[in-house]
Amino acid sequence: MAFSPRPLVRWVFVVLMAGALIFGAVATVVDAMTRWGWSGFAPVLLLDVVAIGCLLGSLVLEGNRRNSVLLAVSLLGGLVLEVFIPFSGLGILYTLIYITPFRAGLRAAAALAASGTAGFVAISLLTGMEEAALWGNVGGLTYSAFLAFLLWRLEEVRRQGAEIAEVRAREAVFAERTRLAREVHDILAHSQSAQIVHLEGARLLLERGGDPAAALDRVNRAVGLARAGLEETRRALDTLRGEELPLAERLERLAMEFRSATGAPCAVSIAGDFDSLEAGARLALARTAQEALTNARKHARGAAVSVELRRLEGWCELEVRDTGGAPDRLASSGGGYGLVGMRERAELIGGSLAAKAEAEGFSVLLRVPA
Repeated sequence: MAFSPRPLVRWVFVVLMAGALIFGAVATVVDAMTRWGWSGFAPVLLLDVVAIGCLLGSLVLEGNRRNSVLLAVSLLGGLVLEVFIPFSGLGILYTLIYITPFRAGLRAAAALAASGTAGFVAISLLTGMEEAALWGNVGGLTYSAFLAFLLWRLEEVRRQGAEIAEVRAREAVFAERTRLAREVHDILAHSQSAQIVHLEGARLLLERGGDPAAALDRVNRAVGLARAGLEETRRALDTLRGEELPLAERLERLAMEFRSATGAPCAVSIAGDFDSLEAGARLALARTAQEALTNARKHARGAAVSVELRRLEGWCELEVRDTGGAPDRLASSGGGYGLVGMRERAELIGGSLAAKAEAEGFSVLLRVPA
């Protein structure tokens, strides 16, 4: 895991830390030179280089196991420096405790912090450090470990929150794609498939020397479907822009299009106020009515249809019922996705859909929460 999500921040931190550690190392080496001359200069310099090098290396390298080893070597170097010169390894110990949770994981951080603090106490007692300085630094190391754990935990919460947000964003994109696919099916697939069926019927009639008037009727019906599909596409785009028609008006338009395309009666009955429904419920009601009327037009030619929208306690019900008619062989097409789409819409908003054949005709009943 990166110490910071921003490379610039991470490198500025590394440079500042390196400067502070190098300054402390220079002071330690000068102190050793003053105490023991050249015989003390070399080992102290070597210890500083190894301890600080491993510490800085853990900041730029990845891999908890590798960094645990580097930080353990750095801890050992800092404790040995404490043996030579009191307080000379404290800078390394404090720095190590702060960065270990981010670079080596929580378990390694706890083990290294405990080992470093215990080692510092043992060495200080052996070298005769004053109690105030000893216990003051023990408190400082303990507080540093607690603060490092807290910062690490906050970073983990932030990372987990970002991951959850990413998952939710992907789910939202998938849901939106599913919704758009359903809209494409409802708006375009039925209209275009019906147009193709009518045009194919006209072509077959003309090829087989059928009645030109019947072929022309097929063409006119295809043109009507194309216009209706274009109008429905425009209404869908208006809905996406927030310019949605009232539900009652949408049902009346669907009934008018049905009457215009088939010449059969289509009655609409609306009881209650439905403008307060959620957008998903209004869309499900409108699309289900559209699909049911399309099915009636395709599978029950000439049948009278009734569309009834009513509001009961806690529920809204839409019932589309036809009286049965002569099946239109040429218009009967499709892969059966309409009922599946209607059920999906109902289930997504906590509703239900029942479609069944009756003694006379076919009925579709949609119930959605009000």
